[in-house]
Amino acid sequence: MVSIAAFAIISLAGFGFFAWNMLKIRSNIRLGRDLDRSDNSGERWKTMTLVALGQKKMFTRPIPALLHFAIYAAFVITQIELIEIVVDGLSGSHRVFREALGGFYTFMVSFIEILSLLALVATVIFLSRRNLLKLPRLNMKEMKGWPKMDANLILFMEIVLVCCIFTMNGADEVLYNRGISHAADLGEGSLGFSLSSYLGPFIFGDMNDGTLHTLERIGWWGHIAMVFAFLNYLPYSKHLHILFAFPNTYYSNLEAKGRLTNMESVTTEVKLMMDPTADPFAAPAEGAAEPQRFGAKDATDLTWKNLMDSYSCTECGRCTSSCPANITGKLLSPRKIMMDTRDRIEEIGNNVRKHGKDHDDGKSLLGDYITEEEIWACTSCNACVQECPVNIDPLSIIVDLRRYLVMEESKMPTELTGMLTNIENNGAPWQFSPADRLNWKDEA
Repeated sequence: MVSIAAFAIISLAGFGFFAWNMLKIRSNIRLGRDLDRSDNSGERWKTMTLVALGQKKMFTRPIPALLHFAIYAAFVITQIELIEIVVDGLSGSHRVFREALGGFYTFMVSFIEILSLLALVATVIFLSRRNLLKLPRLNMKEMKGWPKMDANLILFMEIVLVCCIFTMNGADEVLYNRGISHAADLGEGSLGFSLSSYLGPFIFGDMNDGTLHTLERIGWWGHIAMVFAFLNYLPYSKHLHILFAFPNTYYSNLEAKGRLTNMESVTTEVKLMMDPTADPFAAPAEGAAEPQRFGAKDATDLTWKNLMDSYSCTECGRCTSSCPANITGKLLSPRKIMMDTRDRIEEIGNNVRKHGKDHDDGKSLLGDYITEEEIWACTSCNACVQECPVNIDPLSIIVDLRRYLVMEESKMPTELTGMLTNIENNGAPWQFSPADRLNWKDEA
């Protein structure tokens, strides 16, 4: 009864704290501007299935894709065993599904063990790539400090989790062979699991009964403790993409990548200018939306989808490693854009909860987090959008930050000033009047 009570308290606290943190993240995302992504549900479900569930875009780089898929598959399939552990913990039973499922139970646990071993191998390789091989995209400036520690910490947690699984199953295998398993009704013989039926006797076979019982319980409690630790670490980690990849890909931008959005307020003004019957001094229509800032200065000027993108970022660096500006030595890193956006909306959300929604901390996303040099280095080529495994769109953030500088601050690189002046005066980027545009044909 003590064990059941302890498990119930830990479970309630674990799930409760996770829910509390997720509600905070949800409230942070809702600080963004409204955006309608409710259209074309069939295409959205298809995109989510292929990109999030099927890992489609990961396989542009096959080797890391296969390693990641091993960890991903192990994470998904082991939830079956986790269900049994939760039922056992709340009921005081042991391997509650084994008798009912029979051979299928043995097959599933064996499959989980194989996936766990593959995940262990992949985890060790990922640790080596980050810390021994020092893959360039995983060791850039924005990855120093906490981001690097975050990535390593989650990999170490996965190693501990796999070790707990094999300790639990291996010790239980030896106890079962001796007819003294944790649950008396399991009888004597072999559990028959693919790996622990061999590893158990090899590693634990010479240990006494008391030590085996202790190790089996350490493995069992360690397994569930690591699951709850991992669950409650997710909201503070880049690994939140495990959950957010699904809604983020569902709400992907389905428009062609080269198509930029227009600001509704600007479009309305242009239409009024082109309409000879319009009254430029007419009062706004009743119920019309209040004028919004042109572009984005802070994270709250971005859409909720931009903010969801920032929480979905895996910090894998595929966007940055494919960015032509970054490759040529420019300051821009699309990954940093997303990391800065997430850090800023976290800061704003905490201020709102502490001081109220009108609190101004004197900071902004543009200037305090992202510099003008970064956003003007972007070529708008969409390489970052194309490469992202979970359909994040850094370009839309960059474009809105540029819009703010141009339309609200009248700040832009000198190279663009002449072009915009020509467009304003001549209707084209070139220094020729409209009447002279066809002069070239006379010289042909």
